[in-house]
Amino acid sequence: MEQLLTSFLLHPYFFSGLPLLFIAFLIKKWLLNTSTINKHLPPSPPKLPIIGNFHQLGSLPHHPLRSLAQRYGPLMLLHFGSTPTLVASSADAAREIMKTHDIVFSNRRKSIIAKRLLYDYKDVSMAPYGEFWRQMKSIFVLQLLSNRRVQSFHFVREEETALLMKKMEESYSSSSPLNLSEMFTLLTNDVVCRAAFGRKYSGWGDGKKFMRQLKEFLGLLGSFDVGDFIPWLGWINHVTGLYAKVDRVAKEINEFLEQVVEERMNVLKRKSNGDERVEDEDSEDFLDILLRIHKDNSAVDRDCIKALILNIFSAGTDTTSAVLEWAMTELLRHPGVMNKAQNEVREILKGKPDITADDLEEMYYLKAVIKETLRLHPPLTVHGREASEDVRVMGYDIPAGTMVIINAWAIGTDPMTWVEPEVFHPERFLNSSIDFRGHDFELIPFGAGRRGCPGISFAMATNEFVLANLVHKFNWALPGGARAEHLDMTECPGVTFRRRIPLLAVATPCSC
Repeated sequence: MEQLLTSFLLHPYFFSGLPLLFIAFLIKKWLLNTSTINKHLPPSPPKLPIIGNFHQLGSLPHHPLRSLAQRYGPLMLLHFGSTPTLVASSADAAREIMKTHDIVFSNRRKSIIAKRLLYDYKDVSMAPYGEFWRQMKSIFVLQLLSNRRVQSFHFVREEETALLMKKMEESYSSSSPLNLSEMFTLLTNDVVCRAAFGRKYSGWGDGKKFMRQLKEFLGLLGSFDVGDFIPWLGWINHVTGLYAKVDRVAKEINEFLEQVVEERMNVLKRKSNGDERVEDEDSEDFLDILLRIHKDNSAVDRDCIKALILNIFSAGTDTTSAVLEWAMTELLRHPGVMNKAQNEVREILKGKPDITADDLEEMYYLKAVIKETLRLHPPLTVHGREASEDVRVMGYDIPAGTMVIINAWAIGTDPMTWVEPEVFHPERFLNSSIDFRGHDFELIPFGAGRRGCPGISFAMATNEFVLANLVHKFNWALPGGARAEHLDMTECPGVTFRRRIPLLAVATPCSC
């Protein structure tokens, strides 16, 4: 973002047009003042002409947004280019937006990049609130990610986790540290691939290429597009090649998904003709389900199927692997917490090699470790909405069209809610009813309300099972005898906030 802002501020056309820009700015300022003179707006920091408060964001916006909130309050108004932006940084503010006025704030702000990558918003994450979105959300909740469906994929999680454990055991003989960041990414990609397509694509040919394209796809979704906020500067994205890259990635991903859909439709056609055995419904993957719905629902066309598949990948791969990455990071930083988690899991299993769903239900401390990880390292640090009409929030007037940012990370580290908020302390959740499923606004790593993530159960089933196996089967240390307090915790910007430096660790198989 900073590089992009610098590029257009130093462009020669920018300075030659400054007089006209200044006049336009004065006219706009006069119009805004006259239209808001009788409105009670939230407190707002000073802004610069044209760019507004962009210069205060940096590459990790959740940090400076929290700092600004500490000065201007839990509900403040910023300006990003020509876009007024409401920032909520407390549980009370989030509750008013995501519960009290949830319908008013049920739209996402439109994005040129998302429109191109997600088939003109034919998905559930970015589709405008309305009948089409309700149909897509219903498909996710009732068909793709119901509790029964999530449990039906338990064998996928077990098999892929077993493969991961085997790789880790094999690495022990070589005494080389494991790149856990890379391994978690591969694991979650394989789990989601098998759930979505019935097979893995990570290891060969077009599928391996698709994994690379998916990484580019996620990076582009999180990239800054100046045209979204200052439309008359959208030409910069043509000069920098951003839109060309978006179009290339969209084309390449579409070609792969189109091939997969076409092949599956041919298989289903042969099955319907009696050429192949029709499998039991519980063995259906997501693509089978979507194609079955497609036959009876004209709203679910081929582009919609591909857009929903991309939603599944974007929500189910990077976010899940990020939670595992940060959970293991914190366990390595806090050996005492690691020992407690290991003791709990090993005592419950009592020498059994395999972990069952019933075993997981008894692992209260492990669940507390995951909750504490989500509090300090939510995979999505901020959640975006847009006001569809004028509304009052916490006594302030919020005009229609205002973009909304809920800073989930700031809420999770709010000293008004949490004792020692910067300290990793899973015990805080052992006697607490606070959960992460969108009902308790003190902890909203997956959002809340109508736009809350529908894939929580799928993601958490993977996180709990994998983490339990990691602490059960291995003892862990940092490579080279590094001290826990020296572990680099720097974040990397993107849609999902990951570690900047991959997490390396040494795994020693446990004989328990």
